[in-house]
Amino acid sequence: MPLALLALAIGAFGIGTTEFVIMGLLPEVAADFDVSIPLAGYLVTGYALGVVLGAPLMTALGTKVSRKRMLMLLMGLFIVGNVLSALAPAFGVMLIGRVVASLAHGAFFGIGSVVAAELVAPEKKAGAIAMMFTGLTVANVVGVPLGTLVGQSVGWRVTFGIVAALGVVGLLGVAKLVPDLPKPEGVRLRHELAAFRNVQVLLAMAMTVLGFGGVFAAITYITPMMTEVAGYADSSVTWLLVLFGLGMVGGNLIGGKFADRALMPMLYVSLGALAVVLGLFTLTAHNKVAAAVSIVLVGALGFATVPPLQKRVLDQAAGAPTLASAVNIGAFNLGNALAAWLGGVVIAAGLGYTAPNWVGALLAASALVLAFVSAALERRRPAGTRVVASGAPAAQAADPAAQAAAAVPAGRS
Repeated sequence: MPLALLALAIGAFGIGTTEFVIMGLLPEVAADFDVSIPLAGYLVTGYALGVVLGAPLMTALGTKVSRKRMLMLLMGLFIVGNVLSALAPAFGVMLIGRVVASLAHGAFFGIGSVVAAELVAPEKKAGAIAMMFTGLTVANVVGVPLGTLVGQSVGWRVTFGIVAALGVVGLLGVAKLVPDLPKPEGVRLRHELAAFRNVQVLLAMAMTVLGFGGVFAAITYITPMMTEVAGYADSSVTWLLVLFGLGMVGGNLIGGKFADRALMPMLYVSLGALAVVLGLFTLTAHNKVAAAVSIVLVGALGFATVPPLQKRVLDQAAGAPTLASAVNIGAFNLGNALAAWLGGVVIAAGLGYTAPNWVGALLAASALVLAFVSAALERRRPAGTRVVASGAPAAQAADPAAQAAAAVPAGRS
């Protein structure tokens, strides 16, 4: 794997840390600004909405800029947002800082996925994407717990200052290690938008919303589930989340490895197993050991879907994949928000703290159904019809990444 993937992983580590560390620091932030916890929760909601909206917006604005330069600009935006959060004199200013940082999230992962795939041979694309996403998963194991500890010990502003410094390291890494790959000739914004007319691209994004949403239906309410149902102490939640993060790291690497061998079968297995584990979590949540094992499995199976889903979008949007790739990152966050809301609805209905697990199981099962539908439609496609971004045949011919994607056997995508 090229060393450039390390720079992308460092950037992903910083982004993953800033996204999730706020959840452990909400009480400190709320107390500092003298606002309620629900109001402080807008720092989480605002970030998620910023990712959903920022992914297509920033990618569209960057169509005239080389991918390396755009990655550097995005890391600069990320640094500015976190510095603004660290120095915010009022809650409203911090909220603005969170939104500014979030605008870099979707586009960085979307463009980074395209760059990572271009750096390696066709049979290693999913593995390269997984290598970049390792930074995000490791953030949940190392960055978030340490950031929470620092924030609780010496102040949450220090945490965001450290995250901004991580952004500087990521920016320097991209500048030094990522090659300045030429832009595909002839690709315009209209070609990027044309990919969304392909039903396979839309199906892949729907699988992203439902499949990964299933994970967050359960994990969003993991604290009350573990303390009120499993019987863990409040202090145990931190290491339980570390277990979840370790599962994410392992699942991400396994998903990348096997997606390069057989992409759709990898999705069938991971989505099917995720639905089963989430369904059983309703029962296993009543036992401490079984609950801990279930948390690891949910993290592993959930993130095992990420590299194949991201590669699926790249393959189906061959020729003009950048915008589709970025929007798919926004789809992950849309799924998170949808699942968290549905989980809250069933709890509010009096069905108990384990009820979100059934919501997650149904979402994952729905994604599995879409995977079978997608594969069935692809089998009906006439041989040799691989082009998706209609209106950009010349760009596809000029883009080595598109040619490589077109060369992937149908059974692998």
